[in-house]
Amino acid sequence: MEETKEQYDQLVEKLLALSVAYYDNDAPLVSDFEYDRMNNELKRLEAAHPDWVRPDSPTQHVGGHVSEAFAPVEHEVPLESLADVFSFEEVAGFVHRMDGAVSEAHDYVTEPKIDGLSVAVEYRDGIFYRGATRGNGQVGEDVTENLRTIRSLPKTLQNAPQRLIVRGEVYMSHDTFRDINARREIEGQPLLANPRNAAAGSLRQQDAKICAQRRLDIILFNIQLAEGVTYQSHYETLEAMSAMGFPVVPHTLCQTPEDCTRTIEAIGEGRETYPYDIDGAVVKLNDLAQREALGSTAKYPRWAVAYKYPPEKKPSRVVDIIVQVGRTGVLTPKAVIEPIRLAGTTVTNATLHNQDFIENLGVNVGDTVLVQKAGEIIPEVLEVTEKRSEAAFRLPELCPVCGAPVARDPDGAAMRCTGAECPAQRLRNIVHFASKEAMDIDGLGPAVAEALDKQGLLHTPAELYYLDAQSVATADRMGTKSAENLIANIQASKTQGLARLLCAFGIRQVGAKAAKVLARHFATLDDLMAATAEELTVIDDVGPVTAGYLTEWFASPQSQHQIELLRQAGVSFDSAEEIADTRFAGKTFVLTGTLERFTRSEAEAVIERYGGKTSGSVSKKTAYVLAGENPGSKLTKAQELGIEILTEEQFQALINP
Repeated sequence: MEETKEQYDQLVEKLLALSVAYYDNDAPLVSDFEYDRMNNELKRLEAAHPDWVRPDSPTQHVGGHVSEAFAPVEHEVPLESLADVFSFEEVAGFVHRMDGAVSEAHDYVTEPKIDGLSVAVEYRDGIFYRGATRGNGQVGEDVTENLRTIRSLPKTLQNAPQRLIVRGEVYMSHDTFRDINARREIEGQPLLANPRNAAAGSLRQQDAKICAQRRLDIILFNIQLAEGVTYQSHYETLEAMSAMGFPVVPHTLCQTPEDCTRTIEAIGEGRETYPYDIDGAVVKLNDLAQREALGSTAKYPRWAVAYKYPPEKKPSRVVDIIVQVGRTGVLTPKAVIEPIRLAGTTVTNATLHNQDFIENLGVNVGDTVLVQKAGEIIPEVLEVTEKRSEAAFRLPELCPVCGAPVARDPDGAAMRCTGAECPAQRLRNIVHFASKEAMDIDGLGPAVAEALDKQGLLHTPAELYYLDAQSVATADRMGTKSAENLIANIQASKTQGLARLLCAFGIRQVGAKAAKVLARHFATLDDLMAATAEELTVIDDVGPVTAGYLTEWFASPQSQHQIELLRQAGVSFDSAEEIADTRFAGKTFVLTGTLERFTRSEAEAVIERYGGKTSGSVSKKTAYVLAGENPGSKLTKAQELGIEILTEEQFQALINP
């Protein structure tokens, strides 16, 4: 098939977009292996058609841009990337090229290639001075304060050169990744996609406190600059870094192509023993003077290559399909397969994602499937290679944990348990019930909720009101005084009112704003429970979908049990919404810019107290736009639509005429 310049340009544009997603947004759109495959195709096209090569081609520079959110740091020694190879024949070809290019005796160092974020770290007089991301290889981003939060990075060195710059990889360990995602699931936050992007996103946080909470690690693999010290070999620099106190990449001396191949295979087989993700192995010429003589191309050093492990795919038979319920109630099907060896680990389970995925594959128990694990933590089923059943597996209509009905998300493929007392969702439901926008129980965050759960003191949110200080004091992280304070805060929350209680229930599509609308319309929870779906849809901002969720939730026996426990505990079911008057009734406000006399939440509360409501976007239905300092595009749109714009002074005049 004849290749065209148009095809080349399309491939360049696609790779540029993928590079932005990976390097700049920390949100990859394809697997590393697929990206490398396309990048190699680009190299092949450029080798065949050198007149096509564009200056902005990904082959002409290191991926990644320098964010304007960080101060730029110019790298004294460029942070180059490595040429990729995908077969042992190519590794042998590299070694033979070195044999032809270097007449003196030479050997190699082979190391695992850690899948993280590359950084350069500078020390002066043995004291940590500055650190920067790789960026585009020439200029990176100053992330010094975030690097200070990494405990495995030494802040002082023993017997270090007067000035030292080292290169390493910041990563998030597998254990930390799992712990953080477990906590985020409890809190109802989006899960981190993978350790590499979690590490990159964490290191590029503007707030170093957030970075510290992510518990990142670092491993060093190169000395970029060492003033006043001369090293003969790369192996010597690694040993020197280790002696200074750095965590250093595992490294093996190799003499022949066979030595390199055996080491690469051993690294691949031992993937499960590393605390970090690896996506390959690096083979480097050891002698530093020989490296200097060989130099680099426009993008890569000539003296090293990175072997990329291909995603392993093997067939296995599905012996069972089990359905797990996550902490947010989502049902996740998992194939139990006959054991196979993939990427250094024995695999007995593979994810099936959701019902749509299962139906697209047509998979069921007894089928033979192709399973892949391309370095990811969880293997997945790729395709069915031999069917034993014509029908595809169906997820249950009732929750396998609590027996409550299962409902599909209207805007996605997830199937979710609707049970208010489902044990699988216990922690998440308790944390949400106590959160600031719900019952606002100070001192009852995820850690305390987990401690109470482990002690067996809590099974549902309503049981919070039946705790006593003596029992709470026996839980981890709690003492007598802390327990007494927590019980006092729980008891105080009984009077929070209907709006907060509705939000605390966690009914789908009933967040803080919708709960306030409902609380203003109904005087008590009992009045709301008695309303039909048709009566609910009459209310502004309550559509048929939300009305359906409300009536279904209140009809559930688990929900009714929760409500009865709350009633007996003396929790207020009355609306605490006191509308001073209705001067803003039927009027929608949009806030933009920075307000000096109010916080945004205070201004919204005032508007709601006078019967109005707020929106995040300007439309023809907007009555007023309240504009503070540095207003954004909302002000421009309001001016275009002829909507009345209020200053803070004018807003106060409406409140206090």
